[in-house]
Amino acid sequence: MALRLIQYRDAQGARAVAARVDGGEARQVKGVSSTYALAVAAIAAGHDLASQVHSQGLGEPVDVAALLEAGQVLAPLDHPDPAHLFVTGTGLTHLGSAEGRDKMHKDLADPAKQTDSMKMFRLGLEGGKPATGQVGAQPEWFYKGDGSIIADPDAAMPSPSFALDGGEEPEIVGLYIIGPDGTPFRIGYAVGNEFSDHVTERQNYLYLAHSKLRHCSFGPELLVGPLPDDVRGASRIRRDGEIVWEKPFLSGEAHMSHSLANLEHHHFKYALFRRPGDVHVHYFGTATLSFSDGFTTRPGDVFEVEAAPFGLPLRNALTVVDQPVPVIRSL
Repeated sequence: MALRLIQYRDAQGARAVAARVDGGEARQVKGVSSTYALAVAAIAAGHDLASQVHSQGLGEPVDVAALLEAGQVLAPLDHPDPAHLFVTGTGLTHLGSAEGRDKMHKDLADPAKQTDSMKMFRLGLEGGKPATGQVGAQPEWFYKGDGSIIADPDAAMPSPSFALDGGEEPEIVGLYIIGPDGTPFRIGYAVGNEFSDHVTERQNYLYLAHSKLRHCSFGPELLVGPLPDDVRGASRIRRDGEIVWEKPFLSGEAHMSHSLANLEHHHFKYALFRRPGDVHVHYFGTATLSFSDGFTTRPGDVFEVEAAPFGLPLRNALTVVDQPVPVIRSL
């Protein structure tokens, strides 16, 4: 049974959850107002999510496409307190994903010299898929922010006025909740747009941390259960209603230099990331960027990411938000 979850606000503005079984009609999940509450109930009952949805029962049909158009669909997982949600990611994890990064900061004076990115990518190729029970190579890792930087599906993707660029990154997102005893529970996966400032990163790869402190989006549907080994999707940019850039993207372990288990291990090995009740949104990387093709985005451009296992496409319009420099005061 294929199960997908959607969070939304109903006509009265109340939060609700819908479930879509085997690609059929979405129906409201009774008795819960969030995916977080559903996951907490499943952990407490010792159930998987599919069993918990069955236990809760399904109610009235939900027109998710209409809710998206009305701006009532939420990210498919959040936390009641955004400060208790970590948004993180790993890079150089996909076959070919080093090419775009390498172009940014290769040593032109010595073309034969490998960049640090190429060295990191090679570590993944050689040791990113260890045997069961063994620990593989560490991936590149970065922090994006907390729950406050998540843009809902079909909402604006804000870019700060000091940014030098705002570009899409179509990725698969792992979604997790930490149980009462510190055990990480994987809720499922969603298609996402990690969104970064690639011009800032190109200046010097040590600016990666700055380039990642941006909004992101994922959803609108959350796939419960295992991720297919071969995920094939499309990433496109629309301008004034017309497609101005489009490219297929590949993900899943068949197209990755790291296993998902290895990426999860190197994130959750830190006790900080096993704090009971916290939520984790983790981007697994990509090999497809419009920036690598020399495309420059503009405010108003609509990013669109879709892949068949995840149902409806994810769309967000780029907008620039004024970010004045704060005045620092001494106490």
